[in-house]
Amino acid sequence: MNVVIIGAQWGDEGKGKIVDYLAKDAKYVVRYSGGPNAGHTIVVDGKQFALHQVPSGILYSDKKVFLGAGMVIDPEALFEELKMIKDNGVDWEGRVFISDRAHLILPRYRQMDKDRDASRKRPIGTTGRGIGIAYSEKAHRDGLRLADLDWTEKLADLEKEDLDYLDKYKEQLLQMRVDLTQKMWEFRKENILFEGAQGAMLDIDSGTYPYVSSGASCAAGAATGCGIGPHNLDHILGVFKAYETRVGNGPMPTEFNATSEGELCQYVRDTGREYGVTTGRARRCGYLDLVALRYACRVNSLDSLVLTHLDIYDAMDQIEACVGYEINGKIVTDFPANIDQLNSAKPILQKFSGWKTSLKECRSYKKMPKNARAYVEFIEAFTGTPVSIISVGYDRDETFIRKNPWKK
Repeated sequence: MNVVIIGAQWGDEGKGKIVDYLAKDAKYVVRYSGGPNAGHTIVVDGKQFALHQVPSGILYSDKKVFLGAGMVIDPEALFEELKMIKDNGVDWEGRVFISDRAHLILPRYRQMDKDRDASRKRPIGTTGRGIGIAYSEKAHRDGLRLADLDWTEKLADLEKEDLDYLDKYKEQLLQMRVDLTQKMWEFRKENILFEGAQGAMLDIDSGTYPYVSSGASCAAGAATGCGIGPHNLDHILGVFKAYETRVGNGPMPTEFNATSEGELCQYVRDTGREYGVTTGRARRCGYLDLVALRYACRVNSLDSLVLTHLDIYDAMDQIEACVGYEINGKIVTDFPANIDQLNSAKPILQKFSGWKTSLKECRSYKKMPKNARAYVEFIEAFTGTPVSIISVGYDRDETFIRKNPWKK
């Protein structure tokens, strides 16, 4: 069975933890998009792992993981990450493989990335890690794939600094290279977990363009990035937080007002540890945007949702969530493509009673406070999508399943 996990917001929803949690029932884990700009945090027995390119299933010693064709790989950063993993007692050798169709990030792409964003009239706010340049080169048909490392004519087109850099990693990369389509066919009767990066609202086609990532962070990317057809995706999960965050520039209709809601913003940011795993920069925070979430459910055909960070609201008397926008004096309940409209949108908020008790010990939906259940059920009704998994803390065990996605 093939299960896909995507972010249903602007990234940083807790995908890494959920992939790690569900990976126990998978035999293989495949990351299908993004590059070293992703930051997937996993906490196991109080020990924290910050992963960027390696799929989150690596922490299980019996799992094999694959970096998919939709990814852009930074070799230097990848092997630094693998060293970190090994230094923390996780043996990865023989368990990490890379699609021969994945593209590579060259060192000069990083400065090109920074220069391009700085030259824009409206900067995107990229991480400056060469991701956008690698995807741009790919689209221009000038990129470098792992499969090209033994293509003599292609290598002859590269600059000397590129070749010197690649020579450091070429042998190791070739040892990890696989035909991912062939592997997916070989493993077709096994449980495979497909891990996305960033979030649905950052997808190059369906996100808030141009303030998006350069890859396919939508559910369909699991097919294009892993060498299978969309008909073979059995269950698609969208991970979202009980509130909203965003990194970088771009519209965010429910962002907390810095003046009137600054205290609330700081509380959510500090309690939710809303600082980038990759960059360390503070994330923008706001009310849960149900209009955007419903759009993400529809455009990605989400079978179910995963709710994380619900425990952040434990101490609050009242919770608010956005159920519509006011744009130019009109009420809007569908997510618009127009950036001007999104920038001027004022959230229409609905209030919910808090539960004033800790959710940390909850291990079933029935044991959750009534008001917490009411909040979840309103989300389900508004989006038309069931919440099948709920996370109430950072640790792997602080999670419970309402409906197992591995069971049809």
